Amino acid sequence: MDSAARRPTAFFIGDVALDVYFTAERWPGLADKASFRETGSYVGGSIANAAAVHAGLGGSTEFISLLNHGALTERLLEDLGNHGLKTTHMLYHPEVPDSRNMIFLVGGEHVVLYAEVGNLPMAVPAAAMVALRSPGHLYMTLSRARRLRAAGNDGGELAGDEVLADLRSHGRRLVFDLDVDGFTAEEAAYLRGADVIILNEIGFGLSFGGQDLAAVNDWMRSNEVRTIIRTLAAAGAEIYDGAGVQTVPGYTIPVVDVTGAGDTFGGALVFALAESTDLRSAVESAVAAASRAVTIEGPRGGVASSRQVEEFRRSQAVPLATS
Repeated sequence: MDSAARRPTAFFIGDVALDVYFTAERWPGLADKASFRETGSYVGGSIANAAAVHAGLGGSTEFISLLNHGALTERLLEDLGNHGLKTTHMLYHPEVPDSRNMIFLVGGEHVVLYAEVGNLPMAVPAAAMVALRSPGHLYMTLSRARRLRAAGNDGGELAGDEVLADLRSHGRRLVFDLDVDGFTAEEAAYLRGADVIILNEIGFGLSFGGQDLAAVNDWMRSNEVRTIIRTLAAAGAEIYDGAGVQTVPGYTIPVVDVTGAGDTFGGALVFALAESTDLRSAVESAVAAASRAVTIEGPRGGVASSRQVEEFRRSQAVPLATS
């Protein structure tokens, strides 16, 4: 039996899409025009990217989304399988449109335009609930959490926050990738009891309105959240543990494409957390994996083996100094 098969399966619930890449000299304003060039297409999607990173590092990984039965879905499923992801409990609905993203690389940054795929409920069948009620991490977004549904023991229907509470009660460890969106007070019920919440600088600001350490830690304790991680792009990340904050430095590296860097961080973090109880070490590994990812074009640039990430860490000079 290989090492991945011996590990608890981490579930990733979220989006998978065809990412079509374009390059442009500048981003146009309103009533403006600018030339662009199509450079290729990749299978991406934020949560699918994170799942592929997790599997590439050696994790046992299952991915769940809501798709149609069309030709694009077949291509997406083939790609997921090629990256080592299991899709045993994938959900399907004929009214779900094809999922496509347009990604424009401009001046070292990226602009993403995505097709709206609707908000149909994601009804989790009994067999999938059995699989989810087992040890391991569950990585997802709030938008997907709100759509979850499952049958309750009393014959009624569980809403999204109730599904998550059920899974937590069975030992499933929740990791939320909130990215730039953050969360509102009304959404706290979904986050209650989370093992990790990941936000970038924008999402952190929207959620907490600043960096008041006492307020963040008070919120964590009152909502039984174990860890909040604030990613800082090239500067690394901050770890809030309900009592204080630690800073993990980043790396000075040439940036080719930042698409998928946050996804790489999340997938690598879930893998590292399952391997070690040392939170800081896990975040250091995730920062290194994300830093390596931005040196490669494409949403799956972060997919690498543990050996490749470690080689990247050894190849770098001293990380950026932080105060």
